[in-house]
Amino acid sequence: MTNPSTTRPVTLYRGGVLHCPADPGATALLVRDGRIAWLGVDADAPAADRVVDLGGALVTPAFVDAHVHATDTGLALSGLDLSGVRSAGGLLDAVAGFAAGLPADAVVLGHGWDESGWVERALPGAAGLGRAAGGRRVYLSQASIHSALVSEAMLVACPEAAGAAGFDASGWLRRDAHHVVRAAALASVSREQRVAAQRVALAHAASLGIAAVHECGGPEISGEEDFTGLLALSGAGLPEVYGYWGELGGAARARELGAVGAGGDLFADGALGSRTAHVSGAYLDGEPGACGHGYVSAGQVRDHLLDCAAHGMQGGFHAIGDAAISTVLEGFAATAEKLGVERVRAARHRVEHAEIMSRRLIAGFVEFGVVASVQPAFDRLWGGAGRMYESRLGLGRSLESNPVGAMHSVGVALAFGSDSPVTPLDPWGSVRAAVAHHNPVQRMSVRAAFAAHTRGGWRAVHRDGEGVLALGAAATFAVWATPAGVDRGLPVLQASDPEARGAEDVTPLPVCRRTVLRGEAIYEEGSA
Repeated sequence: MTNPSTTRPVTLYRGGVLHCPADPGATALLVRDGRIAWLGVDADAPAADRVVDLGGALVTPAFVDAHVHATDTGLALSGLDLSGVRSAGGLLDAVAGFAAGLPADAVVLGHGWDESGWVERALPGAAGLGRAAGGRRVYLSQASIHSALVSEAMLVACPEAAGAAGFDASGWLRRDAHHVVRAAALASVSREQRVAAQRVALAHAASLGIAAVHECGGPEISGEEDFTGLLALSGAGLPEVYGYWGELGGAARARELGAVGAGGDLFADGALGSRTAHVSGAYLDGEPGACGHGYVSAGQVRDHLLDCAAHGMQGGFHAIGDAAISTVLEGFAATAEKLGVERVRAARHRVEHAEIMSRRLIAGFVEFGVVASVQPAFDRLWGGAGRMYESRLGLGRSLESNPVGAMHSVGVALAFGSDSPVTPLDPWGSVRAAVAHHNPVQRMSVRAAFAAHTRGGWRAVHRDGEGVLALGAAATFAVWATPAGVDRGLPVLQASDPEARGAEDVTPLPVCRRTVLRGEAIYEEGSA
């Protein structure tokens, strides 16, 4: 029997516009014990302990961000954000201004620079960074988080980096050298700073209508203490956290750490921004013939997925370039030879990013039931003529990147995310990016893109009944002001004039007023 003193009040939300395809005329919903107990029109609403007047606001299922790095996001939100710098000089000025307020022994941590959009793409060297920072150690991750600029003091503090793959005395480090220095830089963050950063990130997510995130951790990304500490915050007045631990052959360890899967950022390759994504055709702006780097073999992929099966875990890989994705799918095929295709499909293994695809690779996702955890904002920021993808790959190959429309059209399960802080937490912006893909062939409808960013994220963690406003479903939703209006239960995200549409559309996006997770408000506009 329920203890009356712990029973949560029954709450009626009324006077809204509900995204409820099963009852499109609904204006109100009743929440009891964390679930939707009634849906309908205001006039028929049952009695409740508490009534919330929605004032005509839109109510939708809350968002799920299917790929985040919470600690890095929090540090970027509260620290040195370099996403706005447009030159080497601007970067050095930002470092100097930020470092001036730090103790002499502090490490300067920054994130977000992206030289692909600079007029002059020359980068400052390790010595220049050191001078700007007053001799302090400096670690500045590139937007992709797959490379970083570091100061001379940081190189001195990490002598083992000099013998690792990807080392460059200029201070721009990639691959193994970057992992070495990244670990040292993050070790400088105290436990208190880390927890504060995680709370900042999750609270910010809640303020954007995000009720759950998929954290992609691993020994090369965050470390066990960071990962388990974040999982401990899950749902405690903040969004829920579903963790993926990216360690090859680490299914047992992933389960011990509380992860839902042994995957996420388990690297099959690097990133396009750092020219380390493994592509089948050489980069146009890199060393002659360079195609990036593949970090796993098909046999390793197979063995990892077999290990996941043995421990009842979902698996997956980070794979961006078509060569890396091809290797991963070879491993899937080898796994299916051992376990059978249906068992592989039932696991809903994931591939993160899946940026450079072909029809053959998309068919492989369909065959093996692979969930594509993708980031539409990548196309918005780096796709199209004159941007990073064209510089790296050429215009033709760049227009084939991030093929969300092609994957959706043949039934690939999509889960949208941000890869924050690679791109900002911005769920409606991601939906619009999928709707306004630079390549018209790859565009999705608002309804399909919204589903990928809500229900798709829940399905990716095997919670199939979530992400809908329906009788008996979890009361997990967001309340929105919609300055551009509502069309068939979803916000208007594009200009009415087709000539004003596209990646730079300035139509105002919805603003979150309240985020509710299983009946409890985790964000209310105006609350402290």
